[in-house]
Amino acid sequence: ENEWVDLKVPAEELRPSATLTNGQSFNWLVVDVESAAGPPADTTNDSPRKRSAWGTHDAKEWVGPLKNRVISIRETPTTTLFRVLHGPTAGVKEDLERYFRLETPLAPLYKEWSKEDARLAKIAKAIPGVRILRQDPLECMFSFICSSNNNIPRIAKMISNFRERYGSFMIKIPTRQDSDHVGALSLFSFPTLASLADATEDELRGMGYGYRAKFIIESRNLLVECGGDDFLLKLRSKKNSQAVQDELSKFSGIGRKVADCIALFSLDQDDAIPVDIHVQHIASRDYDPTVLGDAKSITPTIYKRVGDLFRDRFSSYPGWAHSLLFVAELPSFRGVLPIDVVREMDEWKEHEQRKKQEKKEEMKSKKLNQK
Repeated sequence: ENEWVDLKVPAEELRPSATLTNGQSFNWLVVDVESAAGPPADTTNDSPRKRSAWGTHDAKEWVGPLKNRVISIRETPTTTLFRVLHGPTAGVKEDLERYFRLETPLAPLYKEWSKEDARLAKIAKAIPGVRILRQDPLECMFSFICSSNNNIPRIAKMISNFRERYGSFMIKIPTRQDSDHVGALSLFSFPTLASLADATEDELRGMGYGYRAKFIIESRNLLVECGGDDFLLKLRSKKNSQAVQDELSKFSGIGRKVADCIALFSLDQDDAIPVDIHVQHIASRDYDPTVLGDAKSITPTIYKRVGDLFRDRFSSYPGWAHSLLFVAELPSFRGVLPIDVVREMDEWKEHEQRKKQEKKEEMKSKKLNQK
């Protein structure tokens, strides 16, 4: 068994607890917190650990497949440790440094963002070390195609099945649901384009991918035509995240938000802002209450306006700053936030619910008067 190795990165530069399980990546399993040496909990079924998939600020260890390795990550009060459970040990530290993007100092960014946003300054003190990952673009692309209209545990399950069907077996690890039951979980590498060559839409539908099956097959075919992995890697060198969004939006199942997720989480597009209803709520509450207007959904114009609110406020790495604010909204991080920040969240939510109810009653009244 390989020894733990120190990544030699201080807490203010990296906290895996706020980085690995916040929706950027869907492959990291939380190791059983009851025993530091215990097996990882199986997050592929309906265990309690699965339901905390949106952030695990109290977890200290994770295990997951990363390219051709299976790696354990352990967070300590002062640094981050790792060890290789499967695969080559040579070069792993350098690969993890690239994966966590440690070439970009985080503490100066936290300080800069805190000057630009008083609310973020409070959050920054409570949630240190939130980083953007540099994932494999192919894996990120297909993972986020699976993410549309889906929840984190189901996405993780779909991607696990995708790996098992089309990837290569790497290792079997023990899992524990309770003190009386120990099972095993097999981990597989993510498929290559070559290993996906024979996949069919019917096959994927049979695996439970529904309408996403068509997206996966069509995107695979177009990606092969465009040049495969090299096409995606070349997007990293582009200096315009809108151009990257445009390129990625040509693929089936990739709209603006999914394109920006892929761009931010795998292609170094640090001013890409993935906008969903949660991010729109942050923008409306903290920056511009008129950004949504009378629209009932996020139109292309509103999508850009919301993104621009973050880009205009944060002069450096706005996509990273946006992600820190997003993490603060996750339920499992609520307990570490300052009381006044939580109160603001609750008051705004109640206000929005009242507005929604009033509008509903107004519409109902208009219909009655028309009769």
